[in-house]
Amino acid sequence: MLPAEVREKLAADLAQAERTRVPIAPLTDAHPDIDVVDAYEIQLINIRQRVADGARVIGHKVGLSSEAMQKMMNVDEPDYGHLLAEMEVFEDVPVQSSKFLYPRVEVEVGFILSDDLPGEGCTEDDVLAATAAFAPAIELIDTRITNWQIKLCDTIADNASSAGWVLGEARVSPKDVDIRAINATLTNNGEVVAEGRSDAVLGNPVTAVAWLARKVDSFGVRLKAGDIVLPGSCTRAIDAPPGSRFVADFAGLGSVRLDFE
Repeated sequence: MLPAEVREKLAADLAQAERTRVPIAPLTDAHPDIDVVDAYEIQLINIRQRVADGARVIGHKVGLSSEAMQKMMNVDEPDYGHLLAEMEVFEDVPVQSSKFLYPRVEVEVGFILSDDLPGEGCTEDDVLAATAAFAPAIELIDTRITNWQIKLCDTIADNASSAGWVLGEARVSPKDVDIRAINATLTNNGEVVAEGRSDAVLGNPVTAVAWLARKVDSFGVRLKAGDIVLPGSCTRAIDAPPGSRFVADFAGLGSVRLDFE
């Protein structure tokens, strides 16, 4: 467990790296004793500061939701980060690559909640009952750590490496699609660069959202009506250099695009 002043310093270092786009060394190098609680508290220090400065939390994202990523990080559960309104990007406005350090994109089935979720004890049935619609989504991820040399606590402290998100226009009721069997294809300038299926996310993205509701409750956070939840990627993350023109197509769920310049 790190002292409070060390947590504050590491949070400030991450915030400065994001502002200046100058990456920092992994937190875990200088502080090998950092643990998951430290990392979430560091994340929350920066989120609280951004909210105090006028930002608005409008949802959460789940990371490390595939078995392969969990094995790579040597963990047995996902992690999470916050989605802020100011992080939203748009299909018709190209992203300025220069605003990021090492941008990548991930393909996800977004959840839009119509009701608050319970915290402790939240079930998959609770999630489905509280979901107004699924939507095609691309998450823009980035790291403030040099060259993506991250361990678990590095990415958690860094808001789970989240940097932006975009939803496509489609809205599909949970009653009208099998959330476990949505095939997705990601193209860049017309070339297929990734393919996957929604059940790559813990076997069922709904499972990831239920986990999230229970997890954030332990930190005094709840998932509320109107929130957007990104449950994790059904494809591998793809680098997003300038000139990228991404389109993610979801069977039965429409598409979403994101351009970089």
